[in-house]
This record gives sequence, structure tokens and C-alpha cells, in this order.
Amino acid sequence: MYRKNDSRGCLSRDFVNALDGFLNFAYANESIVESHSTRDGIVLRIRCPCSKCKNTHHRERDDVKLHLMKYGFMPDYTMWWAHGENYYHAYHQDVGQSSNPIANHNEGYVEMVNDYMVHEGMTWEEQTPNPSAQGFYDMLQAADEPLWDGCPNYSKLGAATRLLHWKAQHNVPEATYNPNVAMFKEMLPEGNKLPANFYEMKKCLKKLGLPKVKIDACKNHCMLFYKAHSELTHCMYCNESRYKTIGRGNNVPNLVLTYLPIIPRLQRLYMSKKTSKEMTWHKDHQTEPGVMVHPSDGEAWKQFDTRDPGFASEIRNVRLGLCTDGFNPNNSTSTPYSTWPVFLTIYNLPPWMCLKDSYVQLALVIPGRKSPGQNVDVFLRPLIDDLKMLYTEGVLTYDAYRKNNFEMRAILLWTVSDFPAYAMLSGWSTHGKLACPYCMGTVDSFQLKNGGKSCWFDCHRRWLPETHPLRRDRNGFRAGARVSTGPPPILTGEEIWEQVRRLPTVYEGSPFRSSNRKVGGFGTRHNWVKRSIFWELSYWKRLLIRHNLDVMHIEKNVFENLFNTLMDTPKTKDNIKARRDVQLYWDRRELHVVTTGNRVVKPQSSYSLNKKQVKLVCSWLKSLKFPDGYASNIGGCVNLQDSSFYSFKSHDCHVFMQRLLPIALRGMIPTPIWDAITELCTFFRAICSRVLHTEDLVPLQTSVVQTICKLEKIFPPGFFDSMEHLVIHLAHEAIIGGPVQYRWMYLYER
Repeated sequence: MYRKNDSRGCLSRDFVNALDGFLNFAYANESIVESHSTRDGIVLRIRCPCSKCKNTHHRERDDVKLHLMKYGFMPDYTMWWAHGENYYHAYHQDVGQSSNPIANHNEGYVEMVNDYMVHEGMTWEEQTPNPSAQGFYDMLQAADEPLWDGCPNYSKLGAATRLLHWKAQHNVPEATYNPNVAMFKEMLPEGNKLPANFYEMKKCLKKLGLPKVKIDACKNHCMLFYKAHSELTHCMYCNESRYKTIGRGNNVPNLVLTYLPIIPRLQRLYMSKKTSKEMTWHKDHQTEPGVMVHPSDGEAWKQFDTRDPGFASEIRNVRLGLCTDGFNPNNSTSTPYSTWPVFLTIYNLPPWMCLKDSYVQLALVIPGRKSPGQNVDVFLRPLIDDLKMLYTEGVLTYDAYRKNNFEMRAILLWTVSDFPAYAMLSGWSTHGKLACPYCMGTVDSFQLKNGGKSCWFDCHRRWLPETHPLRRDRNGFRAGARVSTGPPPILTGEEIWEQVRRLPTVYEGSPFRSSNRKVGGFGTRHNWVKRSIFWELSYWKRLLIRHNLDVMHIEKNVFENLFNTLMDTPKTKDNIKARRDVQLYWDRRELHVVTTGNRVVKPQSSYSLNKKQVKLVCSWLKSLKFPDGYASNIGGCVNLQDSSFYSFKSHDCHVFMQRLLPIALRGMIPTPIWDAITELCTFFRAICSRVLHTEDLVPLQTSVVQTICKLEKIFPPGFFDSMEHLVIHLAHEAIIGGPVQYRWMYLYER
């Protein structure tokens, strides 16, 4: 089927001859042939399985043959499910060769039935499934009865799954769906088992679903009515009622947390041979030393294996990543509502699976209307309880690929979130002068007198080599300042634990939160506001990286600050207040504001474009065309009438920063400024590569500091907020965690 061309690259004669056999087989099955009346008579059509049509279009025999000779068969179509081949028959002919796309994606239960059927021929080395897995397989097989007696192609379960998939894929309303199903049922032989309506279809599949738990919560986010507190009717801390209304058997809770238990979902991954095999990809794949294509190649993964060899010895143990962020499900700013889904990523899987949405598991849905804030730990309690049990005890799990049972354990490698959510998950406030969670209390940031915001200007020379000339520069940075100190130490997990072990925990109740008391030394020596719930995980302090800086948001914020300042838009960081701060902290007289009468004017700077240049950039952006799927229409974000920009999305900023900005500025600003900006763009291109080389990342840690220092000699102090500072830590995180594609927000925000 897939040897369309011979050794010379010409169409193979054997392939052409075999096509007739395929077409004869397909047309012999009347159930898949469609007949259409035309002026020339009756035309018979079948689905075209070429790599272009992919069984979505019905064509005549000659057209199908022509398409297959031109495009070849669609990938993984070794079982002709759309042309009359029975998947049970194909399975018994060649176990493991079935690649029915419907079975793989819409009817995954078929694989599990097949996995169960293999048990009849087990050898002495194999084990029977544990009672839990065996019960599921038995239920699966019992439910998979023929659609009617003698039906060769469809089971009751298969038909229900296909119809529900059709409803979801085409957004078919229930009012249309039910009459169609009733019509299909009338057309089938008497005694058929097709469910009669949408309700019956869902009921048919309910037993095969995964559990969902709803847990009532205090409306003030103080506690969950969970486990020992499940019978309470009022909050233990604020005494608020658990219910909005209380009636006879119809109590309506104020707030409901939805938890989708992760243990059965992880076990289900091992019940299918396909996913069970891929769950050990992290160990099976081989890369050259110093090359990173997956988190398993990073230092954090390898270091944990060294410190916990018992966990690492079972390659089927699971490594997870957690991500959460708030969004407005109503997509409206007029009615604020913040819902917080919590996702888990399974890093055992290969890159082409673990970054797909079908393998990212939704664990929690934290309800709104307001953000949980630092009390997010209250809602994480059920998930943390399961994670603690998964590490300390494990759960008995059946591996369908290796045909044996094992104790599955799991750890949480790290969290992924934007900077505000970073504070909620870690307990380190990301506001103020001590916002950086790496530098902590030893950073040199300060508050601008006129701008009023925290500033990281001239805070980066301490990362340069001791003999670097920029350390002794008294004119390019803060007036008269020289730097002799080294970079602040990066604390280990054990050292951080000693700082937070005595801190209060917000999730123990609301008194600490509601009284607005700060921990002693907050804002001067540290920025801790709580002890995060993640410290309850016994291995948390042994991890090299616990919370990731999100490259997506950092790149977006850096680009917006840079672009708005260069284009001198109303959002520029180079405003009157910034120029007044230049007079206080920086010896650059050409940037000082000029007062003429009652008017304060800022002189034109060398780093911002004039109106004519801005108009040229706008015209160029408006004319740009990108390949399909590479980027959105950036020209649509440009207004030529007033030369303004709006609505740049995260990926627009990503493409612009790494590809377009150096081209747009070439020849419009002085060469030293263009060089510094281009170095920053090149850094983001290097750090976002799919394959990282440690030998490149190590010098990148130093070169990016030099780039930031060059920018400090160009832009005013008000330009440098926490986002520009966090850039210097990204190379370090990449060395520890691996490629950023596994540790940024693009996947989850989509």
C-alpha cells in the first residue's frame, strides 16, 4: 500500500495492479457504496482514502484510483475500516496492525477490547490484569455487543461513539440529533440495539467514563467541605453558610469545585497498548550528550533520578507538570468572571503526544466569580492529596503493552504559569522591588521617584565577569556607580524550605488573609506571603526547578515595551516622567526635558523613530504576507491613517520579536542600538529552539547579561521593569528544565 514508487521513483506496477484488488474489495461491500442518479445513469461512489481526501469525500471508482496513484494512501490506513473491513477480523489476522483512525481517536475502547482479547493466549511470563483492570475490560467487552444479531461492522458501543462524535464535530443541536437517530433506528433491522436518543447514548457510555467529583467550597475561599469537613453547613473560619438556599433535599451550594481524579486517568493510559508503550519513551529515546529535545534530557530530570533511584528504577513511573491560569468564560469585560482550570501534562510521552491537547488532562476547575488569589491552595487540596499518595504508596496498575501489573508512582516536576499566577502557586509575591524569585532579597532594584514603579536599571552588571570593563563604567549607567559585587546565589530547595517552613499557610483558613498582616521583613528582606501547599510534597525541596518563568509572557512583555518605545506610541516607556528620572539617575543631558513657558517637551531620542519612519514601518507591515499557519495577519493590527498599532497577540509578538524587528529597524536607528536590539532578538530565537545544546546555553547566560547592559546604556531607567530583568534567568532555566516548548503557556492558553 505504501510502496507507491519503485527504486527509480516511478509509479510501481505492483502498486497499480493492487489498486484494482482494493477497489474490487470496496465495491463488493454494498453497505459502504453510495449510489447517485445522474443524467448518464446510476453512479457508484466510495470514500476516497488518498492522503488528500482522507475518507472525507465520496468519489467514483476511476477518480479514487487516480487520486491514489497521485497522492498515495492516507497514513496508517492498514485496516480499511471505511471500505468494509471488520476491525475484529483485521485484529485476529494481525494483532497490533489495526490502525483504524476512528478506533484510535473516537473509539479508543476498541483497542482496549482487543488488548483484553489477547489475554486468552498469555504465556507463563505474563500476568492477568489486577481486579480493577479486569473489571473494566470485562465491562468493556460486555458492552461491546453487535448492533444487531449478525452485524459484521458495528457494535452498539461503536455506533454510539460515532454518532456522538458526529454531533460534537459538527455542533449538531439535540433537536436535530434525536430525529435523525430515530430515523436511523427505523432503517436498521428489527431488534437492533442502537440507543434511541441523545440521553440513551450518553447513558450507554457513562459506565466507560472517568469519575468526576464535585466538592462544595466556602464562598470566601476559606475551606473545602471535604473529607472530615464534608458534613459541615457553615465555614469553620468566616462562619458563612455553605448554601445559597436551603430546602428539603435541594440545598444549593455557594461555590462548587470540580475535581477530575487523576489516578484513574493515569491508569487508563496504561490500559491501552498504544499509550502504554509510549509512556516509556522518555527512557527509550537516545540523544547525544549535551543535546536536549525533551525534559528527560534536562538536568532537573536527571538530578531527581540520581537522588531517588528507587523512583527512577521503574521507568513507567509518571512525571507531571501543572499549569493554571484564569480566564473569563463569557469573554466579556463588562461582566468580570474568573474561572481557573488546572491542567496536568504527562512528560513521559514523546513530544508529538505530550504537547497535544488530547493528552493534557484537566484536573480541576476552580469556580469564579473572583480569582482565588493566594487561597488557590484551598482548591488544590484534593489534587495534592492524590499526588502525595501517588508518590509515597503508588497504585496497582495493569500495563497492557507488557502484560503485567506494577505499582505506578508519580511526581510533580514543576508548575507552568504567567508571573501573577507564579506568585499564587509559589507564595513569593511578584510585585515590588523583590519581585524576582531567583534574586530574592539580594537584588539591587529601586523605586523611581517620578515614575513611581519598581525599576531594575543598572542591576545586571554584577552578573558580568569580574574583569569586564562595563563593571567600571561610571557614565553609561547610574551616575558615578561602579560594581564590584558578584551575582546573588541561587538557593537550593532545602535552603528555601528553611525560609518558608515557619510561614503561615493561607489555605489553613482566612484569618491570616483577611487581616492583611504581612510576614516580618516583607518587601525589604523577602517577598514571602505564605508557605505554598506544594511543600507538603516530600520531594518538592529536592527538585532543581519548582516553578517555571513563562517565556511566552516574558517575550511578549519585553517586545511590547521595546516596540512601543521605539515607535514612540502612547504606551511608550520613554515619557516625561521617565525623562525626569533620567536627570536623577543617569548622566545623559541630551535626554533631559526642556521647559518652554508652561510646556514641558522631551527632545527626540536616538532610539525612537520619527513620524516618517514610523509610517514606513506601518506600510511595510501592512504589505506582509506569511505562509499559512506561520503567523496571523499582522498587517491587520496596523492602522495606516494614524500610524498606530493594536491587538498584538502573544504569537504575533513571538514572530515579530524573533524575525521582523531587526528587519524593520535596519538603517533607521544608529548601528550600536540596532546591534543591541538584534542580539536580544537572537537570544529569544536561540532559547526557543526545539533542540537545545548545553554548550550553546552556557555562554548564552553571559552574553544575554551583556546585551541587557548594552540596552541599559541606551534606554531610560523607566524602561527596565521586572520582565527585562527576568530575561537573564531564562538560559539557566533552559539548562535545568530542557526546551521551553514544554514549559510555556502557548499550549494551555489555546
